[in-house]
Amino acid sequence: MFHKSEFITSAVKVDQWPQLGYPEICMSGRSNVGKSSFINALLNRKNLAHVGKTPGKTRLLNFFAIDDQFMLVDVPGYGYASLSGEKLEMFGEMMEEYFNHRENLKAMIQLVDLRHVPTRDDVEMVQYAKDHKIRLVIIATKADKVGKSQRHKHLKAIAEKLDVDMKNIFVFSSLTKEGLEKIQERLMYIYTG
Repeated sequence: MFHKSEFITSAVKVDQWPQLGYPEICMSGRSNVGKSSFINALLNRKNLAHVGKTPGKTRLLNFFAIDDQFMLVDVPGYGYASLSGEKLEMFGEMMEEYFNHRENLKAMIQLVDLRHVPTRDDVEMVQYAKDHKIRLVIIATKADKVGKSQRHKHLKAIAEKLDVDMKNIFVFSSLTKEGLEKIQERLMYIYTG
């Protein structure tokens, strides 16, 4: 569905943010939830976003221009235990600055692992988006690892923990591409609306 995508820049500070004027959809999730795999599947590219074997590789805001229409912004994964307190504080400041001062920000994709109940960090990110009136798209990744008969139970647990309606959670697998079309349609609706 998306035809053209390109990496624009990585940034830490406000003066490094691209000034293309596109609406932006940022993507949040804990380390190792499958953000890079999601980006590559969403944009039908093999290596646009680097998929690493070590969680916590994304340390910057990474901006991707999509179809010259909107920007997808990959933010650092959270919850990775080996990061020092100083680095965590720096990431927190970078995220706070982006969320509070980026006028182009239209929505946030929150990725959670379908297999697990959302973490405290997941809950805080979703609450942060709600508090700041940022539209939320919740995507439960790694769907291929959960049997169809178990999905309702897992989705219900996620919905309850995040305090969202279960029907607003998209199930996704980067392996089978399940849910991809519905997610693409939702994102198009957000950036054109």
